Amino acid sequence: MPTETVPVGEVLFGGGRRFALIAGPCIIENEEHPFFMAERIRDIAVSLGVPYVFKASFDKANRTSIEGFRGPGLEKGLAILRAVRERFGIPVTTDVHEPHQAEAVAESVDLLQVPAFLCRQTDLLLACARTGKPVNVKKGQFLAPWDMKNAVEKIRASGNPKVIVTERGTSFGYNNLVVDLRGFPILRETGAPLVFDVTHSLQLPGGAGKSSSGQSRFIRELASGGVACGVDGVFMEVHDRPAEALSDGPNSCPLSSLPFVLKRLVAIERAIADDEEGR
Repeated sequence: MPTETVPVGEVLFGGGRRFALIAGPCIIENEEHPFFMAERIRDIAVSLGVPYVFKASFDKANRTSIEGFRGPGLEKGLAILRAVRERFGIPVTTDVHEPHQAEAVAESVDLLQVPAFLCRQTDLLLACARTGKPVNVKKGQFLAPWDMKNAVEKIRASGNPKVIVTERGTSFGYNNLVVDLRGFPILRETGAPLVFDVTHSLQLPGGAGKSSSGQSRFIRELASGGVACGVDGVFMEVHDRPAEALSDGPNSCPLSSLPFVLKRLVAIERAIADDEEGR
């Protein structure tokens, strides 16, 4: 099945175009940090010719512990995301956790994201689809890649063809995830553009007791494998101070490392394109 092209603001996913980057801090930590991160990541992406969408969550509804920081909430969080989009002229995306949030979120962002744990929640998928905005559905850690065709069909059945699917790892025993590269071509059979969430795939869910742990040391290797498989987008949580991050610091890409990771990914993509042209 040919891959559809889905526009997210000025960024196009799919259609054999250059991979796009979805990146930002896991959560909106305060009123200043999102602007700092959006500008820095944008500048790095622009310097390498990588299309960029900013991501941060206004609420993390599935924290491991009741003590976990959840974010500023819907109203304040969306105001910040709108301001980021307006100030820097870049598309933005964020999570939607409940059907009643979909309309308000759609008015503030360019791409609605359905978290992996909620990818089978029909009412949530339909509410997001009915906004008419592009919808990015993350594959649940508990699903086989071929199961995602059902989530995609729910959105398309609502009259919205603008759907993206994201691989973010599969549960592999206790507190661990694994990425099966065979899943990439299977997910492509949905016809939707494919994004690889590298940093969440390196999360160790609940691995720190009252929070998740992670293995950010493997970001470059996992991302390289995804781009070599021809994904349409790479998703990474990026933080300037991962050790102090209020969510998912252990699996976040340090901002200082991002240029080196992206340079490698661009080189891999170019090598593949040169090889295909030479055939």
